[in-house]
Amino acid sequence: MQVAVVGGTGTLGTPVVRELAARGHTVRVLSRSAPAEPVPGAEHHAVDLVTGAGLDSALEGVYAVVDAASHRGLRSAPVMVEGVRALLAAEQRAKVGHHVEISIVGCERVPFSYYRTKVAQERVVTQGPIPWTLVRATQFHELIDEVLGGVAKMRIAPHGTMRFQPVDVTAVAGKLADAVEAGPSGRTRDVGGPVVQTLAELADVRRHTLGQALLPFPVPPIGRVVRRVRDGALCLGADGEAVSFDYAEWLRRRYAQ
Repeated sequence: MQVAVVGGTGTLGTPVVRELAARGHTVRVLSRSAPAEPVPGAEHHAVDLVTGAGLDSALEGVYAVVDAASHRGLRSAPVMVEGVRALLAAEQRAKVGHHVEISIVGCERVPFSYYRTKVAQERVVTQGPIPWTLVRATQFHELIDEVLGGVAKMRIAPHGTMRFQPVDVTAVAGKLADAVEAGPSGRTRDVGGPVVQTLAELADVRRHTLGQALLPFPVPPIGRVVRRVRDGALCLGADGEAVSFDYAEWLRRRYAQ
């Protein structure tokens, strides 16, 4: 199958490209810049979601598109909402048969700007012209580690009751590849890691694993965002699927000497 992966050089897009190529699909990597380490058998096409440049030629002959593009800056909507709108229009012109979108578990429950953007993006896809599949996942281990690592540079470890269920990005990539092969399926089961942990527990795991001496910094449950996350809004519900390994194992693999 001819599959295009938008954002195919990113944290999620790269393992999606690898997984699809390993399964024998012909893969096109769609991004502004070429990958630093190209995946054998995948070809790069330069595109810009904001302007739409390059999309028509990149999608010619493609059956399925996986949208793994992300933008966590202050102006995420032009890329993630208007960008996916332009992408779907290009897919329609190219007669693409299947659009696979990744989103975030509980994004509609947390009043945070990035999550609102994801909700708006979902709406564009599910009301759009291309048959679709929507896969929601919890936070990747990489994001948790980025946050905790940034705070650790100030020699502190955040301690709070916000609850997370981080997941291995390669497991999510596998689910997206499964979605490609299954064909348009609507919204599938949410995917997350095997363990729910508080922010304090995650910070302690990182501190102990890396042998860091950090001062605890209490994060009070102030504001709707913090309270919703504390109450498990970003964790799997009863119908979700827990996969792969936890944050402690990810740290051991990531930082093994």
